[in-house]
This record gives sequence, C-alpha cells and structure tokens, in this order.
Amino acid sequence: MKVSQLYTYPIKSLRGVPLTTSQATANGFPYDRQFMLLKVHDGENGRELKNMLIGKCSEMALFTQDLQNDSETVTAIFNPPDGAEKQQIEILLKPDCADLEELDIDLHRSPTKAYDMGSRYNDWFSSCFGYGVVLAYIGSNQRPVLGNLAPNSQSKSWTSSLTSKIFGGSTNGLTFADIANYLIITEESVDDVSGRLPDGVEMDITKFRPNIVVQGSPAAWDEDFWGAISINGAELQITASCHRCQSIDVDYTTGKYSSDEKGRVLKTLMKDRRVDKGAKWSPVFGRYGFSTSGSFEISVGDEVTVTKRNSEHTVIRKFKFLDVYLSLTQQKEWPGIGTNKS
Repeated sequence: MKVSQLYTYPIKSLRGVPLTTSQATANGFPYDRQFMLLKVHDGENGRELKNMLIGKCSEMALFTQDLQNDSETVTAIFNPPDGAEKQQIEILLKPDCADLEELDIDLHRSPTKAYDMGSRYNDWFSSCFGYGVVLAYIGSNQRPVLGNLAPNSQSKSWTSSLTSKIFGGSTNGLTFADIANYLIITEESVDDVSGRLPDGVEMDITKFRPNIVVQGSPAAWDEDFWGAISINGAELQITASCHRCQSIDVDYTTGKYSSDEKGRVLKTLMKDRRVDKGAKWSPVFGRYGFSTSGSFEISVGDEVTVTKRNSEHTVIRKFKFLDVYLSLTQQKEWPGIGTNKS
C-alpha cells in the first residue's frame, strides 16, 4: 500500500489544501485546523458565538484555501455559486495574539481558549456569508483528546486515563480538528461508495475530508480493522472510526445539500455501514489516528504497512459516569465526544 493523497485544512470546514509532502507531528499536520469560523448570534447577554461546521453550514463548501510552500499566510477564496467574481483574503498563519480578544470555545464539548482575529477578517467573511462571522485562531492552545480516542488509552487504568484527559496529560492535543489529529481513508472504500451511486457518478474523495489517503488496500473497508500503520518507519495508532454526517452530501458548486439520489451518500451508507456499536445510528467511513512517533516526514508515494490489526470493529466510548466526578469538581460538563472530522 502507499500514500496517494495528503490534505490539510488551515481553516476548519473550508475545502482542503492538497499536499505532496509534509511534516507529520503529534498534533497533526502543520497549520491543520488552526482557525475556525463562528457564527454571531444576538443572545440574552449580548453577542453569542456558535461553531460553524460544514455539516450544519453547507455554504462553507464555497470556500477554497491556498497554502504556498514556505508561505506565512493562507489564502481563503470565496467562489460565489452565481458565477460572480471570486473574492479572496490572505490570513497570517502565526498572528501576534497580544492584542487579540480571547475567546472560550467548546468544540464537541472539548474546550479551549482561542483568539478573535479582528474586524478585518471578520468583516470579510461576514460579507461573503451574508451574516455575522468571527474568525477564531487557536494559537498555542490545545483541546483535550476524549473518551477512548487517545493513543494507548485501552491499556491505561481508568484513573490514569481520567487524569490525563482532564488535566492535559496527553501530548496529542487537538487543534480545531474534531476528535483526532489525523483522518485516514482508502481509495478502495471510496470506490465502493462510487459503485453504489448512479451510473457515471463517482464519489468526490475530498468530501470525506481526509488527511491521509491510502491506495492499495486488499479490500474495501479493510481499514475498519486497522489498529496501527507504519509510514516511513513512524507509527500512527488508529483508535476509532469516523462517524459521518450530512456534510458528505454537500454540493461543492452550489454550497447546498444535494437533493437527488447521486448526492445522498449518507443515506446510502446508512444501509450497512453502521458498524460502531458505540454510535449505532451513524454510518462509518475512515479511521482516526495519532502519531506515536513524534514528528516525521510524509510524502505522496510513501509505503504504508499495517502493523496491528484488530479482530473486531472498534467501539467509541463516552465516559458518562464521569459527570458525577466533574460536578463535584465544579466543572459544568464533561467534554464529550464529537462525530465527523470537518
């Protein structure tokens, strides 16, 4: 097997940037999901900010991103569906946060501090979307890895696992990626999905929003049972499956959910891909992973080897019983688990 495609997503839920090579770190690809958009609402106590995800805000598909080698900026590009002229803005990848307003963000109940990038960027995105939007930057902050998703969580006692998740003991902290640092899929499983669609229709692989695409799997869905893979001698531990939402049904040309059969991929997967007993109503596509080898270089064409196989499908676990513990420590809620990496 080999790596056939690589992607990073500097601004969460906008369309990805293809890569030919990259450093892979314990916290994901450099700049992956360092930024996130927030929708402005008028609340009882003033401005309220809500996380924007492509599964809920389909119009995010109208934005592409460009990341040049050795560049200090990412370019966000708005592609209006009516054919109007494209608009773009350059955003510093490492802005000075000293004068930026600090924000509290809770993504899938995994909290972090972040920064409001300010009116220049907020006004541009608001103009494109047609409603108030804030661009948030995570900076050096990280979100905790939750449930049984963290590397080696299966081998830890529940007390040590609890301690690391609450007090930040894991080195694999998250940016604004949903629940893991890497999402791995195979071309063979994408081909299987294409085979379920009307004649002549191929599934757009980018709608699954992967970081690493593997080619040459012995069969579709073989990745369901991967426990670990090796790339260039470095290990990625595979801990859970990715539960899918209606983001895979978005038409990237219109920014709306597809209404015909060729766009109803989620419905198609519902028939036989609800294979995670921990999320029985959500179909699975792709696997979540973490680097347990620190930083290493990864490139298209690199060999991929399965170094550990599971005998059955992994089951995502939520520590609901910890609500009691957290209420005693005066925390309002246990940071639970999200679903689709976007």
